[in-house]
Amino acid sequence: MAVHADLIFTNAAAYTVDPARPWASSVAIHDGRVLDVGGDDLARDLRGPSTEVRDLRGAFVMPGLVDVHVHHALAGKADLYELTFSANAGLAEILDAVRERAAALGPDEWVLGGAWGSTLVETVNRESARRALDEASGGRPVMLSDDSRHNRWVNTRALELAGITADSPDPDGGAIARDPESGEPTGVLLDGASTLAEATVRATGALSAEQHVRCSERAIEMLHSYGVTAFQDAGVSVDILRALKSMDDGGRLDAWVVTSMLINDPLFGFSPIGEELIAVGDRFRSTHHRPDFVKIFLDGVPPTRSAAFLEPYLPDGKHGADYCGSPTMTPDELAGWLRGTARSGLSAKVHCTGDAAVRALLDAVAAVRTEGHVDVQYQVAHGQFVHPEDIPRFAALDVAADISPYIWVPGVIPEAIAGVLPAERAARMQPNRALIDAGALVAGGSDWPVSESPNAWEGIQGLITRQDPTGQHPGTLWAEQAITLAEAIEVFTLNGAVAMGLGTVTGSLRPGKSADLIVTDQNPFEVDPMSIIGTRVTETWFAGRQVFEAG
Repeated sequence: MAVHADLIFTNAAAYTVDPARPWASSVAIHDGRVLDVGGDDLARDLRGPSTEVRDLRGAFVMPGLVDVHVHHALAGKADLYELTFSANAGLAEILDAVRERAAALGPDEWVLGGAWGSTLVETVNRESARRALDEASGGRPVMLSDDSRHNRWVNTRALELAGITADSPDPDGGAIARDPESGEPTGVLLDGASTLAEATVRATGALSAEQHVRCSERAIEMLHSYGVTAFQDAGVSVDILRALKSMDDGGRLDAWVVTSMLINDPLFGFSPIGEELIAVGDRFRSTHHRPDFVKIFLDGVPPTRSAAFLEPYLPDGKHGADYCGSPTMTPDELAGWLRGTARSGLSAKVHCTGDAAVRALLDAVAAVRTEGHVDVQYQVAHGQFVHPEDIPRFAALDVAADISPYIWVPGVIPEAIAGVLPAERAARMQPNRALIDAGALVAGGSDWPVSESPNAWEGIQGLITRQDPTGQHPGTLWAEQAITLAEAIEVFTLNGAVAMGLGTVTGSLRPGKSADLIVTDQNPFEVDPMSIIGTRVTETWFAGRQVFEAG
């Protein structure tokens, strides 16, 4: 019996990201899947009595976008419940925003939000700045994240609630910044010390189960507006897992979601983590939600000198001239976690920003692969700095490079990195051309809300121009590592799906795959590369259902 399409898009400029047929003018959909792609004859051959036929009048169509690195629930929470401001904001602008926010809150409510720029760390790392934050908040507790989301700036009331004093020891993997003369905390909490404030916020102002669901729903609504139909959350809690399962059970999860369960947690203050979280993760598996990864933070971030490098940072008064940073785990600890989780069938996303952390991960993966664990997937998350000798090892060991061009094109974070690394090294970030040429799988992630939006066209333009797509920051970063538009689109579609374990499910318009696609207002192949960021999604479809329409 002939199968008729439920819906056929015709007269389209459809870029399929399928090498067997890169371009088509028609896409036929049946039962939530791509039935066929081809020419105008599809409307004749696959049309039945109840088939809907849509003439797209030449509009550009492509697979739904895939974001391999996002913190969706945190982004939804920020949009619904927190103060937001740009990483380009100065201290006075931040204080004004806090003052306005605090005026609308009760006397003991937290002012939460972000993100202050990494270049402001010395400005806010002073008792005078903490006192200014006290005044702006009217005595309410304040916790503001920086643009990397690894560090926090809090006021005096927040320090009191967290029990942080001049006598408090630095926690593992972090530091409580202190005034050099008085020894009192300045209010800046670096890396692992951030969890002291995060845990206090959760204890005094935790969200309800329904609010957690709303955070996920809001984030996915926003992702749909940018054409994202599949994503990997890079660090989840039980509350986030439970919200996703609840949504899917209720028929409200309109995206493919892969989640990463935290092994260690220098940022969020989630509980439980590690073995306890892994033990319950599979309870939350559903049709569209796959808790298939663990997440390990193997180092921090360069601006606070917590990233692990093979060569030293620039000298400073605290660390001297030979400081390289160090990974958060020994080689045996890292290999042990990878080995144990592989036995459970779990893949791993590992945060590595310095080249020493990247090498440590590749060494651990090599050991685990030798032991026969060839089916699990590994991702280097961020990997801004990779030693040239390690570039071929990505393909050899089947390790994907999860890259976030939003945060390394010229801007606030690269400027902060240039302040701690020698100029020649700081300018050699993200060797994407070299990785692709060496056969590595390169997948795109926004790291939203570290980035201000999950707009993949911003990332795509950054990949092909190596310049700031917004035009706010001048310069070109290592132009030789630019990639082509076709490669960049693949980075944010099929490559991401493959890296997440969804390569047979989504990421390209190929018969049998989920009918996840977007329609845009311009064809990126026909515009100036500097205008690609202006591409707007007019329609988003997930599993054959329209989930977003502009305007």
